[in-house]
Amino acid sequence: MLDVFILALALSMDAFAVSIGLGSKHVVSARSLSLSAALYFGLFQGLMPLIGYLGGQGLLGFIGDFAHWIAFILLVIIGGKMIYEALSEGIEEDIAQITPRVMLVLAIATSIDAMAAGFTLTLLDFNAFLACLLIGVVTFVFSFLGVHIGAKTGTWLESKAEILGGVVLILIGVKILLF
Repeated sequence: MLDVFILALALSMDAFAVSIGLGSKHVVSARSLSLSAALYFGLFQGLMPLIGYLGGQGLLGFIGDFAHWIAFILLVIIGGKMIYEALSEGIEEDIAQITPRVMLVLAIATSIDAMAAGFTLTLLDFNAFLACLLIGVVTFVFSFLGVHIGAKTGTWLESKAEILGGVVLILIGVKILLF
């Protein structure tokens, strides 16, 4: 259970960072934007790992002996990508108006990594559907709070959250490989 909760926290950091950025730049209605971000990001962040898990289940018979290595490599790549993106400019910088289409694109962009991370759910001793629900709920909460935090504090926390998420994903990968 703790592994799944830590995975949920790490995966939600990407959406949290984008939510902070959105809140810092688009504070017309923080309440409406925070609910929109929470719904979009929470839903996609919960669904994408399920897709990765189901794909991993289909492949597990073929790659069973190498599954730990594949999970490790995926998590290191995802974590490294999150750290790299945290050190570069965010995509929400160029967004002039938040529309449902923009939110959909941001939700997909922040949750693609979660699909790959969903493969690791095949290796955890936890119900994958509950894990995906937990990931979605944690992302919902962090996205909701992220918009409000961004509206009040600006972007200073944005990259730090994404770096933390990346480091945690890499550490989860190391744990899967070694234990």
